Amino acid sequence: MKNFIGLLVEKFGQPYSEILGIDLESGRDEEIFKWFFASVLFGAPISETSVIKTFKTFKAHNVLTPKRIMETGWDGLVGILDEGGYTRYDFKTSDKLLEVMGNLESRYDGSLNTLHSQASDFEDLEKRLKDLGKGIGDITISIFLRELRDLWEKADPNPTPLVVLAARSLGVIRDEEMPREILERLKEIWRQNEIPRKTFVNFETSLLRVGKGFCRKRRCGTCPFMSYCLSYSKSMKTL
Repeated sequence: MKNFIGLLVEKFGQPYSEILGIDLESGRDEEIFKWFFASVLFGAPISETSVIKTFKTFKAHNVLTPKRIMETGWDGLVGILDEGGYTRYDFKTSDKLLEVMGNLESRYDGSLNTLHSQASDFEDLEKRLKDLGKGIGDITISIFLRELRDLWEKADPNPTPLVVLAARSLGVIRDEEMPREILERLKEIWRQNEIPRKTFVNFETSLLRVGKGFCRKRRCGTCPFMSYCLSYSKSMKTL
């Protein structure tokens, strides 16, 4: 198992925040906000390539703080989103961003660290994030909090459906387990098979990428972990 997890994490475990050049480990408000903003972009059913390009476009325009987003206004946000290739959701995302930033500024002085400190537990944390705007849903929150597990003590989201799909396909968990049980099972597996200089975030991220890139698309035959795939093994037995 440890050899398998080591290979999995090495190939697919790089956090998305790291890819975007966001320094979450610093704990600074501005870096955490950048990751929150990126999570909002990732929350829509759009390609990773488009999200990364759009994030970099906002960075190039120096529009990566709540105040700058609000100052840019609806028309300006639509323009930047279109420039980044986020055209399918440009109007809806502009509406969402302005509502969320307004509430973040008025309730927490623009600080997500303050929001976290005021939350009583992980459930309250997720509720406060959702209450920032109607466009902040479970997927966005899971994306955001997943990479903050090692930084925020109350950041403990359930694994997303794609993480669960990959974990089941690779035989890591059982079908009958509930989301919270799955999370604890994955944490226990990681504790028993930790890889030096890596964290549970790397493990969870690697499962997400397998679920998103292979399991969901039924690309078992092209997955580099095909030999571990229960779904592929079952399909071969029926031939």
